[in-house]
Amino acid sequence: MTIQTVSTNKSHGGVQGVYRHASMATGTDMVFSVYVPPHAEGAKLPVVWYLSGLTCTHANVTEKGEFRKACAELGLIFVAPDTSPRGPDVPGDPNSAYDFGLGAGFYVDATEAPFTRNYRMWSYVTDELPKLVAGHFPVDAKRQSIMGHSMGGHGALTVALRNPHRYRAASAFAPIVAPSQVPWGIKALSFYLGPNKEAWRSHDTVALIEDGAKFSGFLVDVGEADNFLKEQLKPELLQAACTKANIPLTLRRQPGYDHSYYFISTFMSDHLHWHAERLKG
Repeated sequence: MTIQTVSTNKSHGGVQGVYRHASMATGTDMVFSVYVPPHAEGAKLPVVWYLSGLTCTHANVTEKGEFRKACAELGLIFVAPDTSPRGPDVPGDPNSAYDFGLGAGFYVDATEAPFTRNYRMWSYVTDELPKLVAGHFPVDAKRQSIMGHSMGGHGALTVALRNPHRYRAASAFAPIVAPSQVPWGIKALSFYLGPNKEAWRSHDTVALIEDGAKFSGFLVDVGEADNFLKEQLKPELLQAACTKANIPLTLRRQPGYDHSYYFISTFMSDHLHWHAERLKG
């Protein structure tokens, strides 16, 4: 598996790179970013995966996330994939809405036409891209964690719950914790996975926990001034599910913060330090 280097820039002693490759999973070219901190020659480093939200690409967190200083200090590789396949032949929302299709892959493998050919973001972020990154960057495969924002928070939490032995930590900013119960998720899961709501449960954090999935614990931040908090995010459902299942959850409600990267960048260092503690050894 080969990659094309789009750009590299030195930052905090490490290298921020952007790369492109032909994806077998999505049938399209995919672009992703990787920050590699300064390190000793031959060293293998822990990796934090970051899944972005609706409308985003790799570029949003790469340019606005303010993660590099902390990653350099903590010795963490930071990988940011795209949120969906892209290209002129990739189907999107027929009404050109922002919450479905291009930029809104929801980290599932679609089972419904015409989306089955390209929308295989679950396979991409859990299988294809990790193998590609491991082949080109100094990652320690035994020390991985995952985090995300909004739709990407949904992705990070579901990926962790379904792969608890692969990821040592999972956190999220303003995650969609119960997509089966909110407009964004109902729309996406209906189109990608079909009308059978039982098929949705494996891509719903709250449903996974209700069905017995376990994880070592989560860190979640939400902004109390987030316009999507009550209708789309519903963190109280995650809190109730974790309490019932005895899954440790640190849920922090941040006064005055919204859904933007001003919010994410403010608390990014907290999350990375939390991940680094769990990625030691």
